[in-house]
Amino acid sequence: MPRTDEAEFWFNAVYEAVREIPPGKITSYGHIARLLGEPKRPRQVGICLKHLPAEESGNYFHSGNVPWQRVVNSKGMISHRGPGSAERQAEVLREEGVEVQTDSMGEFYVDFTRDGWFPQELPSEVVGDSNTE
Repeated sequence: MPRTDEAEFWFNAVYEAVREIPPGKITSYGHIARLLGEPKRPRQVGICLKHLPAEESGNYFHSGNVPWQRVVNSKGMISHRGPGSAERQAEVLREEGVEVQTDSMGEFYVDFTRDGWFPQELPSEVVGDSNTE
């Protein structure tokens, strides 16, 4: 079933916001939702990332240009989206220099105090940057 215009706008907004997370940094689903003005929609951010098309899909936004791996839950835990998904996300984050810990239950965690990215607004929305004169 095709997405409504509103849903398509939301998916695209999430993907654009996630693209602004710098390499080696991580943030939460909730923070992306807040940056987009919808603080009660962190689960919808997760749904968007769960349905991010594969790089070979030919879609404008895809897993090759949206750094999905840089978004985790509010506890700093990598959420499971399917078999092996958390392990794959942890591996990609480690390749970017993010420190990923594994607890006694086999869950993967990142340290927001070390690698967190929590700006008050998206860098693309910052007005009056002195470097743009």
